[in-house]
Amino acid sequence: MRSLGKGTYRLVTGALLTSILLLLSALAPAQNEENAEVSRLLSDAKEKAAVLSRDADEMEALTRSDVSWQSHAAMLETMKEDVNDLARSVEKLNAARDSASSWQQQAIDRMMPLMKELASNTTAAINHLKEQPTRPTSGSYAEYLKQNSETARELSDMISSFVQYGQTRAKLGRLEQKLEIGSRASR
Repeated sequence: MRSLGKGTYRLVTGALLTSILLLLSALAPAQNEENAEVSRLLSDAKEKAAVLSRDADEMEALTRSDVSWQSHAAMLETMKEDVNDLARSVEKLNAARDSASSWQQQAIDRMMPLMKELASNTTAAINHLKEQPTRPTSGSYAEYLKQNSETARELSDMISSFVQYGQTRAKLGRLEQKLEIGSRASR
């Protein structure tokens, strides 16, 4: 009877352990490997976001100078092109999202609200200038430009940080591989 109790105990323990392991594996999020194409697209977005940020700062600085509304309109056209260019990159990233690693997906997800804000503020500034083609330096127009400058800077910094994170992870992976290869050779 005693050996039957031990056998039953082992069977129940094994079944419980197997159940727990199956449950944990089902609950664990699927981790895609880092997608090289997404990394390339993020690097491309990083460059475009840096240009956008610089142009947004220049645009916002126009409110503190004595330039014509035509200069504002020309710079707004540049901003619109920058936003559209980056939006095309974000669309490509979004299309590749399902094959991206979790950190790459997080980068894509964080870009979306900032892109929407940039597009909205740029459109509002363009519409404001069309309605009031005078020397725009104050009011809601200046606020749109200030918000764009801050948002563009935040977006650029965020994308840059994610790209740096990916490069650091890749470097760490190469170092780990090198150490594993080195430790096998010494055996």
